[in-house]
Amino acid sequence: MESIRPEVNYRHLTIQDFKEVTSLWQSSENIGLSQADSYEQLAKYLERNPGLSFIALVNNRIAGAVLCGHDGRRGSIYHLAVSPQYRGFGIGRELVNLCLKGLAQANIERCHIHVYAENQSGLAFWKNNGWFTRPELELLSIDIAVD
Repeated sequence: MESIRPEVNYRHLTIQDFKEVTSLWQSSENIGLSQADSYEQLAKYLERNPGLSFIALVNNRIAGAVLCGHDGRRGSIYHLAVSPQYRGFGIGRELVNLCLKGLAQANIERCHIHVYAENQSGLAFWKNNGWFTRPELELLSIDIAVD
């Protein structure tokens, strides 16, 4: 039995979407949330990066979401998620394309994504959509104590 392609509408993610988007992210495999994803931090991120993050709506419910921003030099995409029942319809690809178009309008020429090494389906998605690994680079992090 073939699935029927849903009617999908896309719009910018706003802080008013916080509860529903966070619920999607929490229920999605391979998305790591932290204090940086709190209401206050997300509000700051969206304010600092207006018009670059998006949601996909099916029947006025969030079926997919992505965070996107830049530092003036390089873009970053975080937390791309599509509800399992809506995967395979190109929603994730379209969310990413919207981000890349926004970054291009901001004159950002390269974008990065962090993917868990064991997330084989996520790695396949990104590679199948033209993204490439950077074997000469290693990601290093440090946690900073914030008062």
